[in-house]
Amino acid sequence: MHTRTTSWLRHRLGRAVVLSYALALLVPGPGLWLRRPHPLPPAHLMLHTAPLLLSLVLFSAGLQVPVRALGALARRPQVLLAGLVLHLAIPLAVVPFVALLLRCTPDTDGGSGLLTAMILVVAMPVAAGATVWTDRGGGDQPTMVGLVLASTLLSPLTTPVLLAAFSPLVSGGYAATLADAGGLARGGFALTAVVLPCAAGLLGALLLPARQRGHLVSSVAPAAMAGSLVLTYVNASGALGSVLTRPRPLLYAAALGVAALVCLLSYLLGRVAARALRLEAGTASSLTLACGMNNSSASAVLITASLPDKPHLLLPVLAYGLLQKTAANRIVTRLRPAHAAAGA
Repeated sequence: MHTRTTSWLRHRLGRAVVLSYALALLVPGPGLWLRRPHPLPPAHLMLHTAPLLLSLVLFSAGLQVPVRALGALARRPQVLLAGLVLHLAIPLAVVPFVALLLRCTPDTDGGSGLLTAMILVVAMPVAAGATVWTDRGGGDQPTMVGLVLASTLLSPLTTPVLLAAFSPLVSGGYAATLADAGGLARGGFALTAVVLPCAAGLLGALLLPARQRGHLVSSVAPAAMAGSLVLTYVNASGALGSVLTRPRPLLYAAALGVAALVCLLSYLLGRVAARALRLEAGTASSLTLACGMNNSSASAVLITASLPDKPHLLLPVLAYGLLQKTAANRIVTRLRPAHAAAGA
């Protein structure tokens, strides 16, 4: 039953995401309510819905890691190291270029708001969904699994470093915002909402007997997919809640343009690097995906935590989330290995 539910959701995930955006646009009220922290009596604890849903998604991703893939990766760690270096280095080339272009716009802060949102996206680890695209395109699954896990587990170290490196590029109070976000990424947010859930899932994948793990996955996977859709709705409600009441077409166009530029450049540089390294098609596809697919859900939650008064900055994050999936589909189609294409 759970397997059929998961399969049904997976095949309709694209339409479900579009429906989540439509609901956020037309009925944002419940999503805005879920964005707020809620007290849990009698312990006086605060329930934060978005980080909780993100934790569920990452726990499910860690639980479904193919353990054999990690063993194969251990025999050739050079590709993993190259992927990690590129995932961290490419934003250092892309973001300053985008900042230079934004300074030429009439925006009073030189586009610092949009740039801050994009910085918080590219500083995130590789999206767990990249493994799905790798599998669909017949790519190098061990490399992609390793990149997702390694970048996620290292994020409390790498994310603050990237945010600090980019802070001189923004003006006004946004540099302080990046510093605050770096503190969250270094501390409780990254540990409790990102690293620990992923590590707990990975531990379950490594230690549980196959039968028990299968039962757990069949229960957790559909819940995580539903949680991912609710998280999309909650994040989109913050960004789209005022679209109909206070339309800002120039902001929407700028958010889409900046997200498209950052996404395109990230994938392009990843593709160039894969060619320079002379990787075979499957590994080149995985490396390219890792350079362009960042965990936009994590960045949206971080923006909500660090910039609760600026929900419009979620617009470029939402746009990036959609664009990176569209580009991923094209990449896995073009770089699909010959044997995978023949079997399709």
